Amino acid sequence: MEYKDYYKILGVDRKASEDEIKRAYRKLALKHHPDRNPGDNKAEEKFKEINEAYQVLSDPTKRSRFDQLGESYSRYQQRGGAPGGFNWDDWFVQQQAPAGGEYRVEYGNLDEILGGGFSEFFRRIFGNDMPDMGANPQRRGSSRTRFAPQPFEQEAEITLPEAFHGAKRRLEIDGRRLEVKIPPGARTGTKVRVAEAVPGADGQKSDLYLVIKVMDDPNFERKGNDLFTDAAIDLYTAVLGGEVKVQTLNGEVVLTVPAGTQPGQTFRLAGRGMPVLKNPDTHGDLYVRAKVKIPRDLTSQQRQLFKQLAGKE
Repeated sequence: MEYKDYYKILGVDRKASEDEIKRAYRKLALKHHPDRNPGDNKAEEKFKEINEAYQVLSDPTKRSRFDQLGESYSRYQQRGGAPGGFNWDDWFVQQQAPAGGEYRVEYGNLDEILGGGFSEFFRRIFGNDMPDMGANPQRRGSSRTRFAPQPFEQEAEITLPEAFHGAKRRLEIDGRRLEVKIPPGARTGTKVRVAEAVPGADGQKSDLYLVIKVMDDPNFERKGNDLFTDAAIDLYTAVLGGEVKVQTLNGEVVLTVPAGTQPGQTFRLAGRGMPVLKNPDTHGDLYVRAKVKIPRDLTSQQRQLFKQLAGKE
């Protein structure tokens, strides 16, 4: 019997976290899903293999047993063992034999959904410990494998002002024109669902998720719902105090700076940051860093005054 490396199938490290395993599974399942590859037997087999790997690695108990098997098999290979000579008897799950001496193994509904998709390797190692994905009597006895429609994802770039105010994107899918609203406060990684937007090969419709990517802005830096920006302040205002105009994503405001403002000093403008996703009436804060401008070209009178201030006259 051939050893299956479920980590290799999903393309993850043996120390991968649950989230890393889930992300890898979703990416591969979307790529090889039969609805996206109608009539492609190789894609369907690959999809079954990916599902089987995920059923093991997403279950802590199965994953632990598989890791123990993997260590034993690796040591066997390091000792120069031939591929067909590994002793599998220590790893086979012993099933209780009913009357008549025949062994019976009950498999859960995922095996039906995958059309008998679990490999001999899985069956012999994990036996009847199969995941129950919910019964559907109509599927039993059907010669055609049925799959639940899988969602699709598509990246959508927006600017920071669009993330602040909200935005719209127009899509054309299978001749249909859709307008998708991106809510205020969206950030990189936010997903906007478009229900049943993508038609499948068998008439089923899949959801589409726009995965938002907020582009960098030349004037603002975003940290969560807070924004950071620089404000140019002339030397005289920094020394004597005064008012400075500051640009925000919602218009211009006036900032009063105190006398003796230092270069890099930061001022907080409450509620002038990004709107909170799903609660756009609440905003983060805007932090303004003083960028003091040192004059380059001084008149002789100004130079004389600076010398007096420096005590050199």
